[in-house]
Amino acid sequence: CQTLGNFSLSVIWLLFFIIVLQKGLKENFADAQVSVVDCPDLTQEPFNFPAKGICGKPRIADVGGVPYLIPIAKKEKVYDLNTVAKDIELPGAFILGAGAVSSRVLGINAEFVPIVKTKSEKKPAVNGSYIAQINPADKGCLLEKYSSKYTDCEFGLLANLYASEGQPGKVIEVKANGRTGELNFVSCLRQTLEKHYGEKPVGMGGTFIIQKGKAKIHIMPPEFSACPLNTDEDVNNWLKFFEMKAPLICQPVIVSRDPGFDLRVEHTHCFSHHGEGGHYHQDTSPDSVQYLGYFQPAELLFRIDRPQETHLVGRD
Repeated sequence: CQTLGNFSLSVIWLLFFIIVLQKGLKENFADAQVSVVDCPDLTQEPFNFPAKGICGKPRIADVGGVPYLIPIAKKEKVYDLNTVAKDIELPGAFILGAGAVSSRVLGINAEFVPIVKTKSEKKPAVNGSYIAQINPADKGCLLEKYSSKYTDCEFGLLANLYASEGQPGKVIEVKANGRTGELNFVSCLRQTLEKHYGEKPVGMGGTFIIQKGKAKIHIMPPEFSACPLNTDEDVNNWLKFFEMKAPLICQPVIVSRDPGFDLRVEHTHCFSHHGEGGHYHQDTSPDSVQYLGYFQPAELLFRIDRPQETHLVGRD
């Protein structure tokens, strides 16, 4: 566990934070506005989350890792979000993020979009997660609510998670339109923080909507690769890429730099209400794209089940 940024998360700190982000975003987008607002009610459209907000003891967890997926998948690596909530000292946490499904439960490999209010002493877990998999019928995207088929809170191999008490409160609202630079929305935010804070790791999470435009999204195949994936080229040839249309609701987890924990410093999955979702890479319509996001700086970083043997392949 490590403290991130030493933020008190007061409105004053958030105001300072937005100055940093706005400067970086304007170098990559034609129009960018960053402000402190009350978190919208996330139980409402288009989010339909099982918690009202992303505030209250915010923290980040990096669980497992890409080395458990490639070069050869270690399918025995299975985790539970309720257990993670206890491990990060926040039972009952509201968790958003990006990860892989438990192949033990699904019988296949797929993208996991975790959206879970974990169980507490008084309440059972509420699982609003999504699964994005390759449709066996047409090889397109098949997006399903996790709770439509399963009752557990398992995931496998890896996940990057933002957790909080799920309370309303002040958050950072980010609007960015018309991409003029090469960086995607999440990378722009992360690299802006890294440039400003240097060696001090700063993390944040939340949710954003691609309101207009299209995006490059990948979905992992249902079968793990039988041959070792040793290079980024191997990984990209194995993944299935799609261009998906807005609106897409995304769950980013960002850490400005790795303080030596073998982190995945940015990871974003998305879902929609029109049957598309997966792992976000970049918008493909820079002139027309519109982003709207709500973020909260994290106070703590937890590293869970760090791989002993590691590499940097497949971290995009």
